[in-house]
Amino acid sequence: MSNIPADLRYAKSHEWLKLAADGTALVGITDYAQASLGDITFVQLPKPGAELAAGATFGVVESVKAASDLYAPAACTVLEVNTALDSAPETVNRDPYAEGWMLKVKLQGSAPAELLDAEGYGKHVG
Repeated sequence: MSNIPADLRYAKSHEWLKLAADGTALVGITDYAQASLGDITFVQLPKPGAELAAGATFGVVESVKAASDLYAPAACTVLEVNTALDSAPETVNRDPYAEGWMLKVKLQGSAPAELLDAEGYGKHVG
């Protein structure tokens, strides 16, 4: 069973959103996603300042198995990207919920209601 922290919200496309009290959030991919991809070899992320619609593609993660698009779990503006992933993309495999975060964003409104809680995401991935 994948690690599914209870304090996050999840998109069915396997991205997570960690809300902060100041209206910002961190975004990354789930433990289930990184395990399915295998050894991650490259992460392509947008530039700070990029405006993303909910569900829009914001980047690509490449692994030894496949390349996979990344999708914004909410409408947001990118404030910061995790540049450490440029030289150490495998961090996403090792620690997808902390050191392996991908984006820091400012939400445009609230998090979409269709995002799943940990229990809902657990059922989604079976």
